[in-house]
Amino acid sequence: MHDLMKPSMKFIDTHCHLYDEAFAEDLDEVVNRLQDSGVCACILPGIDNSSYDSMLSVADKLPELTYPCIGLHPTSVAENWQEELSFVKNHLDDRKFYAIGEIGMDEYWSKDFVKQQKTVFAEQIELAVKKHLPIIIHNRDAMADTMDVLSDFKNSDISGVFHAYSGSYETYCELLKLGDFKIGIGGVLTYKNAGIASILPKISLHDIILETDCPYLTPVPFRGKRNESSYIPLIAKKIEELTSVPLETIADTTTSNAKKLFKI
Repeated sequence: MHDLMKPSMKFIDTHCHLYDEAFAEDLDEVVNRLQDSGVCACILPGIDNSSYDSMLSVADKLPELTYPCIGLHPTSVAENWQEELSFVKNHLDDRKFYAIGEIGMDEYWSKDFVKQQKTVFAEQIELAVKKHLPIIIHNRDAMADTMDVLSDFKNSDISGVFHAYSGSYETYCELLKLGDFKIGIGGVLTYKNAGIASILPKISLHDIILETDCPYLTPVPFRGKRNESSYIPLIAKKIEELTSVPLETIADTTTSNAKKLFKI
């Protein structure tokens, strides 16, 4: 357990890929560490058809801890995008899923399928509205297109989280007008010159949920190594440093926010 936290503190990692191959060899130890760190729930975002079975395998192994989601990640939108989107639609009722995601726009790696990404994003938001599920939004170098798609659903009673938020304070304010959205705060907050650190004090704690995106985006001082859900308290501690809000309040509020959003 991290020295900085009290045994009673509970956290939720709202975005972790525990089913990733990076955890194949020592998942049990990883789970023990995250539970020792006060993490009581892990939201597992879907990526595409190729990761579906491994995600559900972990979810079945850890039913008291993990909450699976389903969705088509924008970087998986390629030539076979229609087939992948159909997979999501066809498997949505396989079991209880807690969100549609990870969905959104990504123009960092490639702009070849931007039009298709927008179509896939919009259709999955429609699914979420129909099923009364929150959405997990991925955005990378595509804020304008992401907000453009979201704005079409302004009156659709949508909710969700803007994963790994890197936008401006103004965009955050616009996001709140579009639906019941939370801001996902992860390891990037601990990086030197991280843009999110400058606007975090202006964001209401009631709009924040914690995440790791493990095995990616590892917080300082472990940056460069595999990320784990057990590092969630490090992110909470950084929020405490930036806002002067007590760590216990951060734990209680962000955990409550996550429970309400994902209905867990």
